[in-house]
Amino acid sequence: MKIAYFDTIAGISGDMTLGAFVSAGVPFDTLHDELRKLDLPGYELSARHITRSGIVATKVDVTISEQPKYHRHFKDINQLIEKSRLGENVKTTAKKIFYEVAVAEAAVHHSTLEKIHFHEVGAIDSLVDIVGVAICLDVLGIEKVYSSPVRLGNGGFINTQHGTMPIPTPATVEILKGYPTILTEVPYELTTPTGAAIIKALSGGTLSLERVIVHSIGYGSGTREIGEVPNLLRVFIGELEPGYGSDEIVSIETNIDDMNPEILPYVVEKLLAAGAHDAYLVPILMKKGRPGFLLSTLVERSRMDGILAVLFRETTTLGVRMHAVERLKLTRGQKQVSSSLGTVLMKTIVSDGRERLVPEFEECKRLATEKNLPLIEVYKILEKELGR
Repeated sequence: MKIAYFDTIAGISGDMTLGAFVSAGVPFDTLHDELRKLDLPGYELSARHITRSGIVATKVDVTISEQPKYHRHFKDINQLIEKSRLGENVKTTAKKIFYEVAVAEAAVHHSTLEKIHFHEVGAIDSLVDIVGVAICLDVLGIEKVYSSPVRLGNGGFINTQHGTMPIPTPATVEILKGYPTILTEVPYELTTPTGAAIIKALSGGTLSLERVIVHSIGYGSGTREIGEVPNLLRVFIGELEPGYGSDEIVSIETNIDDMNPEILPYVVEKLLAAGAHDAYLVPILMKKGRPGFLLSTLVERSRMDGILAVLFRETTTLGVRMHAVERLKLTRGQKQVSSSLGTVLMKTIVSDGRERLVPEFEECKRLATEKNLPLIEVYKILEKELGR
């Protein structure tokens, strides 16, 4: 799997991301030509080399020659992208990034997706940045994106169309809710809303870099010299170690010793229905010798709110413990397979380049009912005919 790993040395912004990708191997002429398919007038694109702390980085500049005379709404941006001559993958990626910004802006300003209009992010340079990033990912054939925890500036202020804002800005913080961040002591806007949206929309989470086979490295430069850190975004282009997929999920745990244990299996069912990857119970001995249960749930960050709602509504817990978990997993899927019992949906698991078929419980249960066979017999037939 070909991946891009963002090392947010000094945060991330749209122009830094473009510079890092060009430095990592995306031909600037290709980026320039593809952006013309957006049919967006009023800007010029250029690239130059800048040295930060002795490191040569690429700075991509968007020079505006004609500012738009009106603010763009979210639907206007989607229509502009959809009507363009860009490839479908590029369109989908760009719209995903803009969606994250729109949701955050709507939350910050107590508005809706239909009413929210864009100032900085809706301007020409941000349109170019976001669509340009989508183009670079497509050109490089990136299948998955990961990052380091995102570094944020802290303690300063920035002037915006909405007035003076604290750093990190409300939109940036809103976008990165639930994603690992590092609050630095640098009093500048290290991560912009555009950069935050790129991470939130595309990243599968943080990743241990030692598991990446690196093919190329690119450095994108920010505009100013910061002093505290080199103002750079570094991107690693490479592949994960073969045989495994990877993502980051959250483990949510709580100890329970004061509720009817007959209810706990019901809670597990509710957690799974709310989107948990797994939920399970472990008997434990708690304080004062009371028997209890450790209730553990594994879930994606985007579904945490639903899981917490179930735990606080359906159990007696007063609090939970949460920590990020990096998950390694084999490639899996589903496949319709013919057997002597008829067509059956099997789980596919790929390990060391070989596909293995495993019967799905619900399918075996269905066949057992339809054929009037013992469930264990259905398993034996499928395992014998299709292999495990």
